Amino acid sequence: MAAVAALAAGLASMVVRLSAGRPSYQQHDRLHGEAVSVSEDARARFLGLADDDSAAYSAYRAARALPRESESERVARDAASRQAARGAAEVPLAMVRECHGLIDLVERLAGRTNPNASSDLEVASLLLEAAARGAASNVRVNLDAVADPAYADAVRAELDQRLQRVQSACDRTRETIARGVARGVEGA
Repeated sequence: MAAVAALAAGLASMVVRLSAGRPSYQQHDRLHGEAVSVSEDARARFLGLADDDSAAYSAYRAARALPRESESERVARDAASRQAARGAAEVPLAMVRECHGLIDLVERLAGRTNPNASSDLEVASLLLEAAARGAASNVRVNLDAVADPAYADAVRAELDQRLQRVQSACDRTRETIARGVARGVEGA
């Protein structure tokens, strides 16, 4: 999921770079400057999260492979497995959070960039939604192994809320692009 989200961040950056510095989009220079910086930073974080996700999965596999012959070994294995499962849930949860933050920026860019690249912006929003949903699935699959119902309930509630917001931002982005109307300066 992180690689998909990194691709979305790269697309957003590309669309902005195709618009920045052009006289017809000059009124959006501040937004474009922010967007290049934010999308490039997000792309780097997503790529880092891909590595973190691999490491978290390896830690979980290692915990599950611990010896379990004696009672003390089973207790140690179960504790290590719960801790590793929490780590395996935290990384994709961070991906959902990052997708949520970046899709808000993509939505803000819709109608404020070169319309010839608007389909790339729409694809970026769709990829972010897919990455967020996929990462959320990875979170959910690990929650039972964490064996902390309060934590699991809080994370599920956060996921539901963030996924709804991601979907809404994606929908608004598609609608704005489909209308093909240039939007004014933010906050004006």
